[in-house]
Amino acid sequence: VQLQASGGGLMQAGGSLRLSCAASGRTFSNYVAGWFRQAPGKEREFVSTIIRSGSITYYADSVKGRFTISRDNAKNTVYLQMNSLKPEDTAVYYCAAALRSLPQLVAGAYDYWGQGTLVTVSS
Repeated sequence: VQLQASGGGLMQAGGSLRLSCAASGRTFSNYVAGWFRQAPGKEREFVSTIIRSGSITYYADSVKGRFTISRDNAKNTVYLQMNSLKPEDTAVYYCAAALRSLPQLVAGAYDYWGQGTLVTVSS
């Protein structure tokens, strides 16, 4: 499956952005989807994941209550709504897909990755 992330940009602290990840090539509804991020000089970290049906989601503690993951299988797209953005949210955000049935919080569990979209939050 090919993944194309979009929606990143420059935002002031407290603002909102919505990232999108469009999938093609396979039946997207067969995949668990996830978002990860990598800040400059840091390792890639888990942000959120959503199971195939969309009924179960998980979030990193750092984004819980501010970010919401969702998916539209008819459009082969997963979203990450980011509210109350903070400067520490600045990173390249990657979407990923795993041919599994349970939520996946580890990068190594994912089979496919998008190219990343840069989110910059200014103070």
